[in-house]
Amino acid sequence: MLFNSIEFLLFLPIVFLLYWFVFRERRWQNLLIVTASYVFYGWWDWRFLILIAFTSFCSYWSGLLIGHYEKRRKAQRIVSAINIVLNLAILGIFKYFNFFAENFEALFLALGYQIDRITLDIILPVGISFYTFQALSYTIDVYRKQIQPTRDIVEFFAYISFFPQLVAGPIERATNLLPQFQQKRSFDYARAVDGLRQMLWGFMKKLMIADNCATVVNAHWSNYEHLSGLSLLVIGILFTFQIYCDFSGYSDIAIGCARLFGINLKRNFNVPYFSRNIPEFWRRWHISLMTWFRDYLYFPLGGSRCAKWKVIRNILIVWGVSGFWHGANWTFICWGLFHGIIISLYYLFGANTKYQNVVAAGRNFPNIKEVCQMGMTFLLVVIGLIIFRSESITQAFDYLQCMVTNDILPLTILDSYGKLYLGFCLLLMAVEWMQREKEHGLQFPDTPLFRLKRIRISIYLLIILLIITFTGKSQAFIYFQF
Repeated sequence: MLFNSIEFLLFLPIVFLLYWFVFRERRWQNLLIVTASYVFYGWWDWRFLILIAFTSFCSYWSGLLIGHYEKRRKAQRIVSAINIVLNLAILGIFKYFNFFAENFEALFLALGYQIDRITLDIILPVGISFYTFQALSYTIDVYRKQIQPTRDIVEFFAYISFFPQLVAGPIERATNLLPQFQQKRSFDYARAVDGLRQMLWGFMKKLMIADNCATVVNAHWSNYEHLSGLSLLVIGILFTFQIYCDFSGYSDIAIGCARLFGINLKRNFNVPYFSRNIPEFWRRWHISLMTWFRDYLYFPLGGSRCAKWKVIRNILIVWGVSGFWHGANWTFICWGLFHGIIISLYYLFGANTKYQNVVAAGRNFPNIKEVCQMGMTFLLVVIGLIIFRSESITQAFDYLQCMVTNDILPLTILDSYGKLYLGFCLLLMAVEWMQREKEHGLQFPDTPLFRLKRIRISIYLLIILLIITFTGKSQAFIYFQF
């Protein structure tokens, strides 16, 4: 079920009313969450439910077994390893089997051997990478004794399948989300209203900006060889806004929706396009995935507490795996390594941990140095996302080559609507700049103007009117494919 669908607009109020007015006890609310989540997920294909139920069941029992063998560390290690391998094997078969089969065939052909390729005609389950990583984090955290294993299978299934963040994150940790299903929840009107505001902000980013940018990008991407360098740069910029508004819009909707049920999800985006270098960008973009790789891969490899060459090795491994997580294509791996190399350079110059605070804190405008830093960082992000968007590495490098070798002008891709969509992107940046120290764009400052109810309602109505007027052609959320 899509957030931007009529079905969801009917589904959400029904679940909300049942949750607060019919199933008032915690255990019944958890059971409703599981049921609603399975309806939500099974709306795409009921067969997906078998896989998520199996993943949940295995991870649940692995937690119990790890708890059972509390004084036998070796047995705990074996149980944990079996569940991790099982989950990764399921992910590998559904997401990566055909990729490896095709590349093994190409390798043997290059060596002069002809082999028969074996491929699987299977559908990639929506969101499998997200809920698999969520299940893995539970097993690892129980093994590390960071959380006690739960014996309540319903609350565990609710943790894995919670529908607002099920298919595209944020990737939640058991240490944050599971305890919320273990305690009584009471309705908080102020929190619910703020959740609705954040959902509205997310819908605006998705429907008004991301989908319209996608229209321009999709119309011209395949014709890139014949476009000017400036046109190719603008297409790259529009895709940069498309993927940001698409993915952060989903996160806003998910976080806001969860608040309606008294659940707090972790923030997943923190104004990443105002970053002053690439390491800061990745502390602000897809935060739940980046911290997952940091805690479960980078630190176990040794993190930054080892020789410099090992630190660089660790960075490149993490970013190579991060790219591969995004999809079974060499472009994703190349995109990941592109960022890994840049972050390695920042590490060598001791600048990878700079800029922990928000840019221009306490000031209305950035200084010249900050403007240049943000501009350079944004350009590197655009280049990386051109690689990310390309269908092959050859296309990616050809696109980048055309961008610098084709004639700079003319700018032919923007008709009156295209200029309007670019204007929406600039307007978004202006609002996010003013709200860069807030959780989302509609979290109003506590000033006399915004305390007026009619002002707030006027803003909501204006945004709804803009969404209705300028909603683009419906596009699936980009991160559903991951």
